[in-house]
Amino acid sequence: MNISDRHFDVLIVGSGASGLSLALRLPSTMSIGLIAKGSLKEGNSYYAQGGISAVMAAEDSVDSHIEDTLNAGAGLCSESTVRLVVENGPASIQWLMDEGVAFTRDQSEGDGYHLTREGGHSHRRVVHAADATGRELVTTLEQKARERENIHLFECHNVIDLITGARTGLEDDRCLGAYILNRETDQVETFVARSTVLATGGASKVYLYTSNPDVATGDGIAIAWRSGCRVANMEFIQFHPTCLFHPHAKSFLISEALRGEGGRLLLPDGSRFMERFDPRGELAPRDVVARAIDHEMKRLGADCLYLDISHKPADFIREHFPTIHEKCLEFGIDITREPIPVVPAAHYTCGGVMTDHKARTDIPNLYAIGEIAYTGLHGANRMASNSLLECLVFAEQSALDIIRHHDATPLPYRVPGWDESRVKDSDEEVVVSHNWNELRHFMWDYVGIVRTNKRLIRAKSRINLLRHEIREYYGKFHVTNDLLELRNLVEVADLIVRSAQRRKESRGLHFTLDFPKRDNRIQRQPTILIPDNYSPDWVLGEPLPPDQATDPTPGSLSDETAWKDGG
Repeated sequence: MNISDRHFDVLIVGSGASGLSLALRLPSTMSIGLIAKGSLKEGNSYYAQGGISAVMAAEDSVDSHIEDTLNAGAGLCSESTVRLVVENGPASIQWLMDEGVAFTRDQSEGDGYHLTREGGHSHRRVVHAADATGRELVTTLEQKARERENIHLFECHNVIDLITGARTGLEDDRCLGAYILNRETDQVETFVARSTVLATGGASKVYLYTSNPDVATGDGIAIAWRSGCRVANMEFIQFHPTCLFHPHAKSFLISEALRGEGGRLLLPDGSRFMERFDPRGELAPRDVVARAIDHEMKRLGADCLYLDISHKPADFIREHFPTIHEKCLEFGIDITREPIPVVPAAHYTCGGVMTDHKARTDIPNLYAIGEIAYTGLHGANRMASNSLLECLVFAEQSALDIIRHHDATPLPYRVPGWDESRVKDSDEEVVVSHNWNELRHFMWDYVGIVRTNKRLIRAKSRINLLRHEIREYYGKFHVTNDLLELRNLVEVADLIVRSAQRRKESRGLHFTLDFPKRDNRIQRQPTILIPDNYSPDWVLGEPLPPDQATDPTPGSLSDETAWKDGG
């Protein structure tokens, strides 16, 4: 065994809203290693436009926010988790303000903040920084993190796998850290820590069209699954209804706030259509709007539909949506005068690694926060702007638990180093790129907004072939960033398809033509997948909140369901 390369009290993998918030909430006496696959800004949080939902207005209430979230979640939210997050919302916003995040003020309210309303919300409760909330939040917290001497930043580092006692043959069964590829030196380094936190974001890059940046490859979900953590609700992938449709506009999102301020969805002939699908029209939850757009595009054979805000005053548009206005102008679209061409795109992973209310996973000393985690907040569909709020609340919850157990958690001293003695450099990189493209195409075609059993079977067959090929490739060649991402994406694709096959109904973001209706008799519970190396003895706390605790036995979802899954 080799002496480890780096030692920390806390290792945080991920540098978005959840990872940065956690690092800043931990005391300065703790040594913290914070890992970013690219630059600190290269993540989903930075590109979040809309804002953060919280009860900030006198006419609003915690109960109203809870009710809206439960309704959007289509019967699968954990009410105890929803209440925990919503009740901590205002304090989380205040913490951001204290850290220096500059939210947009409402000039008509004196010192008050401008609140917007988005789909699924019954009140204006989304605090924002114009239409670039994520950029303001991440930029501010990044600067704070760089000023802290105890926070050590490692950019251009990609996590490979977790180090656990069970996987390395050590007697200590807890999480001991992670093996991480330094992308600049092309060397694998060993990071050891008392506590490890996965804050790696979602997995929307598994689809051909996505609003997410390139880093959203499901790394944390895949490595947690391989290490023995359960995952839940992976069938619920949120497709944002409105991404800019333009051959050169890669992954540019048109914020939900634009519809919240009166934007209208239009067919190519200029007519509105949302009222035919939902009485809430453009303010219906995202799953409803995305399916409606998808339906109309397929019915008409249209490449895109349109989102129009041009009936609002030009000054209003430029003031509230400066980023969208400027970006669209780059592509010759003046949103003050003409509608925006839009299409749905994969946006948010509502399922993930199962955690309890302290963000603990099934493995001792391993936490998961942010989009990677399944907390029970989102259920079958995430309500707009609840995601950044979840990041903030569970960053605090995990920080409190890490602090509470810090003194009783010894720092691992010796763990096995990374072994590359039997691998060589690849001379067939084209295999990785071809497999990447194939995976994202068939996931879009077969496991997208509308699914069928036949499509899922086809996808599963192709996944099995790819997994075999990728595993063989991974075992022979030196790891690269592209290979690691492909390995994780095919793992996540498999989890999505397996989960979708188990849910024999249509609910929220999972819509199947074979079971087009909701079935509350047997399906009103999360879809839980259990890896072969899962150990119940590892569980630190009840991973599911009490109101969603289930007995994971064969047949729980249907007579044909087997809960035990091979990894």
